[in-house]
Order: sequence, then C-alpha cells, then structure tokens
Amino acid sequence: MRAWVVEQLGGVEALTLRELPEPAAPGPGEVTVAVSAVGLNYPDLLMLSGSYQYRPPLPFTPGMEGVGRITAVGEGVSADLLGHRLLLGRRTGLLAEQVTLPLASLREVPEALSDSEAAGFTTGALTAWVALVPRGRLVEGEHLLVLGAGGGMGLAAVAMGKALGARVTAAASDSAKLAAAEQAGADACVLLDRAAPDLSPLKGSCDLVFDPVGGPAVLPALKALRRGGRYLVIGFVAGPPVGVPTNLALLKEIEILGVRAGEAGRQDPALGRRALAEIDRIAASGRFRPIVGLEVPFTRAPDAFRAMQAGSLVGKAVIAMDRA
Repeated sequence: MRAWVVEQLGGVEALTLRELPEPAAPGPGEVTVAVSAVGLNYPDLLMLSGSYQYRPPLPFTPGMEGVGRITAVGEGVSADLLGHRLLLGRRTGLLAEQVTLPLASLREVPEALSDSEAAGFTTGALTAWVALVPRGRLVEGEHLLVLGAGGGMGLAAVAMGKALGARVTAAASDSAKLAAAEQAGADACVLLDRAAPDLSPLKGSCDLVFDPVGGPAVLPALKALRRGGRYLVIGFVAGPPVGVPTNLALLKEIEILGVRAGEAGRQDPALGRRALAEIDRIAASGRFRPIVGLEVPFTRAPDAFRAMQAGSLVGKAVIAMDRA
C-alpha cells in the first residue's frame, strides 16, 4: 500500500510517498479500513518540522482525522460491518491507503456529511464544542467573536456558535474568508488588517472570543470583551505566543482560558465521550457542515499542506484517495 512518510523533519518537503507493507491483519476488536479521505489540521503541518507539542517518533505518517470503509474484521467484530463507513481519528498515521485500528476508536459518520465533509469534521467541531461549552460556558444569545474565521478551525467555531444559539461576529483578513464565514452562519463580519487589526467598533461588546490566531489581534480582541468576558486561546497561527497585559484581565475581570480538546478528552474520558456524542448529534441534525475549501488527490497531498502553510486557504483542506 502507499503512504506519505516523514523520515526526517523538514517541513512540507519532508513528505515522501512510499510503498509500505499492508497493515497488520486486525486482531481481536480491531478492523482494517480503506481510507477514503483525510482532513488536514494545523498540527499536521507543525509536526512536519517538529514544531507541535506532540512529536511523533520518526519515521511517521501524518494524518489525524479522516473517513473510510471497513475491509476486514478481527475476532469479536461482526462481519456485518464490512463496507461500513466510519470516522477515523488518531494522533498520526491516517495519510495511508489502509489502516488497522480498534473498532472502539471509530465512530459512525453522521449521514448528513459527505466523505469530504466527514474527513474534515471531527477536529474542528470537537475543538469548537469543547471551547464554547465546557470551557467558555456559552449561553444562548451571547455575543461570540471568532478570529481567523476563514480557516477550518475558525469556520468550525462560527458554525458551532450558531448551532448553540450565539450571535456570531467573524473576523478575517480577506473578503473570501468572510464570505465563507457568512456561509457558515456568521451574523456580522469584520475585515482585519493582519499587521494592525482594528476591533475598536466591538470594544466592550463581546462575551467570548475564540482565537486560533494569536499575534497582533490578541490585545484588540481582549479589549472587545465586556466585563466578565472569556477569552479562549486555541492556537498561534500568526506566530509565537504574545505577552498579555494582566492588568487588563484584572480591570475587566475577564478570564483567559486555554483549550486543548484532545487532551481534555484524554484527561476526562467522560467529557470526551460526551463531546463526541454532542458534535455527532449536531452534525446529524444538519446544523453543522464543514466547509471544504480545497480537495486534492492522494498523490498531490503536499499541495494541501502548502496551501495551509501559505495562509490563503479558505475552509478545510481534504486529501481524497485516488484509487484508479
């Protein structure tokens, strides 16, 4: 089978398409899955250069979320599941034609989602739900500001915020990204200059800020919070973390909350199960659909990583298997 492999850290250019042995036959409670599509996330890009907090041992195959169909079952797994379409999730390893995984780690695909949508569904939806519900304590009708609203994570927060009853303002750096945010359900949009973002029209009006970007937007976004507001730190797409004036947190009595959805589930398995059940329920209802901005065939996987690296991607990048 073919798989994309990273043998030495070196960014996108480190990706090499290799012919590897077929995955091990499924053992008890396991299944082998033919991967249909893989959705990319920013951590996938960071891992190529060793810049993410989790560093998989070399060599490794990227890919943390996807969708596929069962082709073989192990002991204790019903043969009736052959051909079944399931959501795939793990820290790495999915950018391959086949994988063998424990059945218990897989989930049914919400019927409302296509393969491409399903491949890019879990990470964004899970992060958005964990951020807004247990961490951000979002109340229906509250005002949510989403930074980086044209990227996959930002668009997930816009859609999840609307599904949970928030009034959502989307902020992004170009009109195409804001158009996607409107498609995802944003009530209002703000065009930002990346180098000097101006959020002064929102000063003191927001209950929550969802920030996967960081950088120059941090201080303006903090000022956009009302007294007692909550600032959700998701990531740092704009560069290294910036210093925060803690006196502002004191004077406005705001909360600055870190969000690591995957780690939250590992530390609190009951919360992890509830989160997955909730995002699947919301997607099944038709209130959450990932926006796929780029889909490339398996042999062109590096192109999807480069688009994400360039910062021009609107929505999710998805890599689809090209089984000729």
